[in-house]
Amino acid sequence: MKNLLRTILFFHLIFAGATMAEVTDAAPGGFTTVSEVLIDASNEMVWQAAIDDVGVWWSSDHTISGDASRLSITAVPQGCFCERFGTGAGVVHMLVTMVNPGVIVRLTGGLGPLGLMGVNGNMTWEFEAVEGGTNVRFTYAVGGYRPGGLDSIAANVDYVIGEALARLKAHIETGDPEDADLG
Repeated sequence: MKNLLRTILFFHLIFAGATMAEVTDAAPGGFTTVSEVLIDASNEMVWQAAIDDVGVWWSSDHTISGDASRLSITAVPQGCFCERFGTGAGVVHMLVTMVNPGVIVRLTGGLGPLGLMGVNGNMTWEFEAVEGGTNVRFTYAVGGYRPGGLDSIAANVDYVIGEALARLKAHIETGDPEDADLG
């Protein structure tokens, strides 16, 4: 039954073009969020844009500096998803812990305000060439301690990750991440 529902959702994404985002599990000690979208572009183009253009498609609302153009990803093991503030200043949002170009990149750490908490996470970006373009799936599994429990913030994190993926899709398909369908 779960596979049938997943298939229905996948075909809905193909025809509607929307991003599927959901918290797949949440408890006081952690949560998992999954966002998935079909992008009408080649796998190579989607990979390149996801990695090299992160400072274009990521929302400035979800940065420390307020300027997404300061973001970069160095897609090599022990590389950095970083934000520059100026000479010698910046923050490591996440470390790159796995790379298979065009297929997968895994980022480890607490993204955004999660970096200030007693948590850790693995965010996996998967890219799959399919009929009609490239299916992109962001999975973020977070665990650790937060007063009040991590389950209470899972929906907010899910929204941010879903928004990021919708903005990537809009960036590639329209040239403007602000055209993202967040519905």
